[in-house]
Amino acid sequence: MPRILSIDYGIKRTGIAVTDEMQIIASGLTTVPSETLITFLKDYFSKEKVEKVIIGEPKQMNGTPSESAAIIEKFIKTFTMTFPTMPLDRVDERFTSKMAFQTMIDSGLKKKQRQNKALIDEIAATIMLQDYMNRK
Repeated sequence: MPRILSIDYGIKRTGIAVTDEMQIIASGLTTVPSETLITFLKDYFSKEKVEKVIIGEPKQMNGTPSESAAIIEKFIKTFTMTFPTMPLDRVDERFTSKMAFQTMIDSGLKKKQRQNKALIDEIAATIMLQDYMNRK
């Protein structure tokens, strides 16, 4: 069975998570600079079977799009032009970064390790993907 890949897109860097081949468990894959994301995905898709991509949809507390929504929409246009046959789903990403940070605290990471923003992005992508699979 192909994997599902999750993207927590950011201006500077993007956290990526992926399911196992049975689509049971979501695991953090990596964090890449956002300007190299399309190149990374081309390489990854050439090596792994991916059924669908999940991209976070940033929203305000009242449900309206956040300031970063326009940046993500621009990326989505590039993504769909580059990978026209790849199914894409959007998921609410509110609180994922806060949940990722709390996960780091709960797992006993030291303060220096918790300051690693790349790790926070990767964990946020994992939380988004696991939540998506739980609802599916």
